[in-house]
Amino acid sequence: MRADSRHGLSRPDRARGGADTPAARRLGGRPGADPAELERLLEPVVRAAGMDLESVRVGSAGRRRLLRVVVDADGGVSLDDIALVSREVSARLDATGAMGEAPYTLEVSSPGVDRPLTLPRHWRRAVGRLVRVPLAGRDGDGPSSPAPAAGTAGETGQAKGAGRAGGAGLIEGRVIAAGDSGVILEVDGEPREFGYAELGPGRVQVEFGPPDPGPGGRDTAPAGAATGPRTRGRADGH
Repeated sequence: MRADSRHGLSRPDRARGGADTPAARRLGGRPGADPAELERLLEPVVRAAGMDLESVRVGSAGRRRLLRVVVDADGGVSLDDIALVSREVSARLDATGAMGEAPYTLEVSSPGVDRPLTLPRHWRRAVGRLVRVPLAGRDGDGPSSPAPAAGTAGETGQAKGAGRAGGAGLIEGRVIAAGDSGVILEVDGEPREFGYAELGPGRVQVEFGPPDPGPGGRDTAPAGAATGPRTRGRADGH
């Protein structure tokens, strides 16, 4: 599920020169702000709100710039969470002048179902979901061995066996548990353990019916829920 918020605020009282801060000097004078610099600026803000900053992208929406910020958390992200982090991100951007004076739209959202699983926290948050993942450097034909009990994934980082589904070199199974170094998937009814180094980016598969929310899970906002777009940056009468 995906929460989404687009908003902004006109700043008619801001001087045209913008805030004279290091972030403003690095970012504000260029047509496109550097996403890596923005990530460093915003990551502490998102972390303080109890969430992880997944990505920052700068694009365009018509004649305006579009700043996309994607956040996530254990148990999912609600509309209230999105509103909170939107306010905090907005305040940090305003205080630093990091986006300069050109108008832009801020969009804060949670990851969509098509977000690849590339980090241990991504796999942990996919517990209970059906995933498809390519094997890295294996043909997927070896015999399978049962995995240890859930909760021990990642202790050795070594695969205990492999199954194949959906094509050569692809594993399809349900995430049972995920640790710092590996994950346990239920493949063809059997639990199997894989180290992350043996797997490529995983993809959550769309299923008809609600997935198991997993321990501590909570409902998240419906996909596409959003406020109306507003304008950030220099007031220009549009």
